[in-house]
Amino acid sequence: MRSIVVTDIHAKTSTAELVNRAADRYGADNILVLGDVSHFGPASVAVDYLSSLNRPVYAIPGNCDPRNFPSAVSKVATDLHGRTVTVDGIKIAGLGGSNPTIFDTPFEISEEEIFSSLDAISDGVTILMVHAPAFGHLDMIPSGMMVGSESIGKIIEKYRPLVVLSGHIHEARGITEENGTMFMNPGAAKEGYAALLTVENGKASGELFVL
Repeated sequence: MRSIVVTDIHAKTSTAELVNRAADRYGADNILVLGDVSHFGPASVAVDYLSSLNRPVYAIPGNCDPRNFPSAVSKVATDLHGRTVTVDGIKIAGLGGSNPTIFDTPFEISEEEIFSSLDAISDGVTILMVHAPAFGHLDMIPSGMMVGSESIGKIIEKYRPLVVLSGHIHEARGITEENGTMFMNPGAAKEGYAALLTVENGKASGELFVL
């Protein structure tokens, strides 16, 4: 399975055409969207954006998306907030929003809810799609502070997915690996960044690119 991975669009809708070109160029099977499609709403921005993509779309909300994002986008994409789907034999689980921030954004979730929601769906998962990163993994802000979710980290330790996809921290674009899990932050699409994820025969590889 070959997937274009995008996140943090923040209502820069002109990126959709670039994402479509990338999907064609890489022969992608689908597009995985990690949230912050809108910038504090409305949900119609996300619906319009996702409906303009030219591959099957699997999406979760970001902390800057409105609370009705999951129900709204389910009309045009596969909503994976707190849900799973199996694609070509690959189980994907998703949880959007973020752990609490100092900004009081619309879609923040307590660490307790993050853990319970993911614990219910993460067994046997190959790809974990989250908006917020796990603590200590692609979560460093410019001050040097790590602001990821400790609960997501605990879930990863418990279930060991092959791939963890996250966004949220625009400055933490990158791909890392630890204990057999690949962590990927494709970078903010609003800044022209995306990534390619390939999962074949139980192995994963990733490539960061500019839209």
